[in-house]
Amino acid sequence: MKYSYYPGCTLKNKAKDLDAYARASAKALGFEMEEIEDWQCCGGVYPLGSDEIATKLSSVRALNDAKEKGQDLITVCSACHHVLKRVNDDMKNVDDIRTRANNYLKLDTPYEGETNVLHYLEVLRDEVGFDEIKKKVVNPLTGKKIGAYYGCLLLRPGKIMAFDNPENPTIMEDFIRALGAEPVVYPYRNECCGGYISLKEKEMAQNMCEKIMDSAKGFEADMLITACPLCMYNLKKNGNGDLPVFYFTELLAEALGVKEEVAK
Repeated sequence: MKYSYYPGCTLKNKAKDLDAYARASAKALGFEMEEIEDWQCCGGVYPLGSDEIATKLSSVRALNDAKEKGQDLITVCSACHHVLKRVNDDMKNVDDIRTRANNYLKLDTPYEGETNVLHYLEVLRDEVGFDEIKKKVVNPLTGKKIGAYYGCLLLRPGKIMAFDNPENPTIMEDFIRALGAEPVVYPYRNECCGGYISLKEKEMAQNMCEKIMDSAKGFEADMLITACPLCMYNLKKNGNGDLPVFYFTELLAEALGVKEEVAK
């Protein structure tokens, strides 16, 4: 299976290793990520202005590129996934945005929301299957008690993202089990970490991060994993440091035995 791949800015700059772990793991699991040519930043934040199209155009270009290739569009970053999926919903269901975006881009064929947008975790769950991943694990993470931190962007708004139950998600816990570790379910796993206010309101973001870490530690987690680079940065920077924080692709690469290949 081949997917169009939108890496986003963070995974091509400050977090290149997380991108490399995702690619190496995909190869080990039998699917291919074909990076979109000349992709542009999605903006990292979905614009809430109902008449805003300028900041949505880069997402439409990426979505249309995948459509023209006849491929689903996959992302590894939750922020990129959130923006792409919501813009795609606009192009499918909001006549005014669809018309104005297409008029501006002057595509050969108007884009109308045809592309299926997937987060890497959805591919693992729905296409590869966690049972199949379990079979391919060579370095099981036995004995590790891992708290999944979902954050905001993967889950909400629930009807549009359609990723998992926004109040009681299970996908990352199932992922953790597939790697041989024990998932820890704790109350703050789907609460905001304050990533978008971490520079302007550092004290508030710090308080939010500490509540998350204290909650996970209180339920005996010995580490956290996340699927959002901004969440990972914020938890590391503004958390209390009681728990290490990893990106899910790093642990996947470790369990599949390809992490050392990336390090080389």
